[in-house]
Amino acid sequence: MTHCGDGGNLATSYLWREEVRPEDVEVVWKLVTATGFFSDQERDVAVELVEEYLRRGPASGYRFLFAELDGRPVGYVCYGPIPCTVGSFDLYWIVVDPRQQRRGLGRRLLEHAEQRIKRAGGRHVYVETSGRAQYAPTRAFYERCGYSVAAALADFYYPGDPKIVYRKVLSQGVSCSDVAALPEHPGTATRGL
Repeated sequence: MTHCGDGGNLATSYLWREEVRPEDVEVVWKLVTATGFFSDQERDVAVELVEEYLRRGPASGYRFLFAELDGRPVGYVCYGPIPCTVGSFDLYWIVVDPRQQRRGLGRRLLEHAEQRIKRAGGRHVYVETSGRAQYAPTRAFYERCGYSVAAALADFYYPGDPKIVYRKVLSQGVSCSDVAALPEHPGTATRGL
């Protein structure tokens, strides 16, 4: 599941770091916990992905990008190629410190991840999230960034909580910023799921 804050202030200068360090286990735990959004089990999964990367490196299939402000990580994105596919990538996590939300960092993390995915030969990005009302802002964020619903799996997480799978085709050359600047039209406008 993914969640991030986002807004229009892109003026903040973040440092971007792809290197994963042992201290990132705690960094990710703190960021995911600070949102107040995720369950204990979800937080454990976020940390497990960092631990797996530290054990196996790129062979883990996970890629990370951390955004730092004044020497402190304030957000991150985790993505990776989907095994047994050609050019399909999963976006596993995108998390922004609550103090940095509504400033455009979520959008920038997503754009940076999409650029890296495209350079790695990625053609499609898939995102899975919950259909619960709590995740309506998350779904709206992805829709504003050019993602469209590819599938909805009823009662996936538990009765009444579907999994919503979003997809974006990268070969179109449209970035998250480009889509946000377009007039509202089906596929990019918030549909109020």
